[in-house]
Parts: sequence; structure tokens; C-alpha cells
Amino acid sequence: MDASRRDFLKVATVGGTAAALFGFDLKPAYAELRRLKIARASETRSTCPYCSVSCGVIIYTLGDGAKNVTKQVVHVEGDPDHPINRGTLCPKGASLQQDILNERRLLKPQVRRPGGTDWEDISWEQAIGEIAQKVKKTRDDTFIETDAAGNKVNRCESIAFTGGCTDTNEFNYLVVKAMRALGVVHIENQARV
Repeated sequence: MDASRRDFLKVATVGGTAAALFGFDLKPAYAELRRLKIARASETRSTCPYCSVSCGVIIYTLGDGAKNVTKQVVHVEGDPDHPINRGTLCPKGASLQQDILNERRLLKPQVRRPGGTDWEDISWEQAIGEIAQKVKKTRDDTFIETDAAGNKVNRCESIAFTGGCTDTNEFNYLVVKAMRALGVVHIENQARV
């Protein structure tokens, strides 16, 4: 039999109407299908990192937590108990699983040296050390003690900090304290936008 798209749609419509008329309820079948997908998964609540809305997400992972077992993300969905998004996600939030499982995702710091064309992997200790040296050098070279009128200002206008929507209040408190201790005046948080 050579069926066309139109024939398929007719059969599907008639079948769906018959199922509804004769009292077939497909909700339990769909619920069972969904339950089986994440039945053994661990549930972790998190925050979507993309914009300042801070939607709640639930990340389901499989893996028993043994020493040599890496947990695998199997499903990501909106958190229905979250007061901001109540289970809904935008397209970027809905694609979060694809970003987590992307084989091109960077898992360690990389640096491209001046004049270089290739990125090289470095350790976290080396990355933190280099960042600390550059922050200190920039602060020492550009620190302003007094303004043009002679008023003591003690500020560093050549360094800025931007936070994100997934940062906690405690983290933001510590960041602001550290940045103010350096004299940084340009401090912003993306979650405020």
C-alpha cells in the first residue's frame, strides 16, 4: 500500500477520535513512559545560568555515586515548584542538557599567549596565579589615590567585575567586599538587569 501524508493524517485523526470517544485515556501511558525514563535518576535542583530571570531547573542524573563512576545527565526540565518560572523554560533553558553534554565544552582553563595562534591547556593553579598577578599589576599601575581637586578617593577604575544570576547572595557579598578592598568601583550584576 502506498500511503500519502494526507492518508496518514486522516488515519491518525480517526484513531485519536475513536480513542477519545470509546474512553481510552492515554495519560497513564504517557505518565508511565515518563516515569520509566527518570525512575532511577537522582534529582538535583539548580538555576538556569543564561539570563537574569534565574529560572529553576531540575537536572536528572544516572550514576550510583561510586568512586570511579561519573554521573550522566539524562534529562533537564523546569522546576514546577520554583516561584519564578513554575516549571516553564525558554528555548535556551530547555536546551541546557545539550550544553552539559557537549563534547566541545571546555573542562579546564586555556590560554593563548601574546603572539600565539593556538590555545594551550593550563592547570587551575596556574590560571589563578596568572590572574592574581595581572590583577595586582593592573591595580598597582592604575590606582588613583586622589582626584584632580586633591580629595582622597582610593579607587581603581581599570578593573571591573560582573556577577551572574546563578551567584548566591553570600557569594555576591564576598565579591563586593573583595572588589571594594581592591578599590574597584565598576561593579555590576547581570541578575539586576
